[in-house]
Amino acid sequence: MFDVFIIGGGAAGMSCALVLGSAKSKPFAENKRIGIAMHQRNSHLQNALFNNVLGLTPGTLGTDILQDGKTQLHNLYPHVEQIENEKVNAIVKSSEGFTITTNKGFYQSKLVVIAVGYTNLLTIEGLESYIEPHPKAVTEKERIWLKNENHLIDNGLYVAGTLAGWRSQFAIASGSGAQVATDVLTLWNNGKHTKIHDKI
Repeated sequence: MFDVFIIGGGAAGMSCALVLGSAKSKPFAENKRIGIAMHQRNSHLQNALFNNVLGLTPGTLGTDILQDGKTQLHNLYPHVEQIENEKVNAIVKSSEGFTITTNKGFYQSKLVVIAVGYTNLLTIEGLESYIEPHPKAVTEKERIWLKNENHLIDNGLYVAGTLAGWRSQFAIASGSGAQVATDVLTLWNNGKHTKIHDKI
């Protein structure tokens, strides 16, 4: 049983995982089991070039961020379980949270964060009733979002990044993932607003 399971290894998903992972020393998070299905094949980072993102060297490639992010997550927070080469096919609410079915098996989690892209090719069963046209994308591109309020779709079910209704900008997607992580940490911390900072 995972305490939180993130679906998607792009900007939003990895940002969420990094913030959650960084809370390991806190009493309310030290024993939490965190997993991330590293969907990256369809990430918009695959063909991205960054010149306008604070903190990134101009000319940084999205493909490098995808690879370096996985390494950063592994090196800093190895307790976050990275699940490779599995595609999530379905999410079903269960008595204890959610059952996540992949092409290779299934997982149980108390909370789920969906952080995949916002194309209408989304094929995860169990999400159909939440899909609507994206409110901040050009209509002819047929982008979608999962209807939510402050990233919360349903009890225990979160969405982050462009699929949460945000515009397709790297900094926005990353921030959305970090926001969801702090919401989860706040939940774990008995409702006390929580954020995690590293300091010199």
